[in-house]
Amino acid sequence: MRCCERCKKPTHTVIGSYFNRQMICTSCEHKERSHPQFDRAMRIETEQVLKGNLNYEGIGLPEDLKQN
Repeated sequence: MRCCERCKKPTHTVIGSYFNRQMICTSCEHKERSHPQFDRAMRIETEQVLKGNLNYEGIGLPEDLKQN
């Protein structure tokens, strides 16, 4: 079992964040997809990948998505 890199909770499933390089659980993914900046983050990452930048680091995690 893995842990979510954002909330640190154990999980069986992780997915890459669009905001940064974290591997996150489905709960954190849902919060991320609901964020007002999500569409922008996804669009910019897609543009970078299409340009061949497979190491794009994201636009940065918004403060209100960071875990304390």
